[in-house]
Amino acid sequence: MQSSATLIRLGQELVFVLLGLLLIRVAATGRFLWDRKSQVWIALGGLLFVLGVRAWLRAGKYVTRWEHRVRGASLALMGVCMLVITLAPFGWIGALLGTAGGVLALRGAVMAGLVLRAK
Repeated sequence: MQSSATLIRLGQELVFVLLGLLLIRVAATGRFLWDRKSQVWIALGGLLFVLGVRAWLRAGKYVTRWEHRVRGASLALMGVCMLVITLAPFGWIGALLGTAGGVLALRGAVMAGLVLRAK
């Protein structure tokens, strides 16, 4: 049987998978109800990118190196997707948002595998 800490981490990764699937659904329906050129959106995209690069560079400090690499790469890719959405034509927003959702869903699945593999 898995420890409670492992089950909590698996639950956290399930949240990332569900969030990614939600973003994919929003991208598929085409209902974008936010201002993609607002300063908050740009600041959040930049913050995610910086935190992702920082997590990538500090890999292996607390948990396994691969867990930090996956976390850092997913944060950086989400930040890049958010920043590109501000510059892209309106027709591309759905594809970019779907890509961001795919990154989150893939991150959750990969991290769940890494959590289960670690002993």
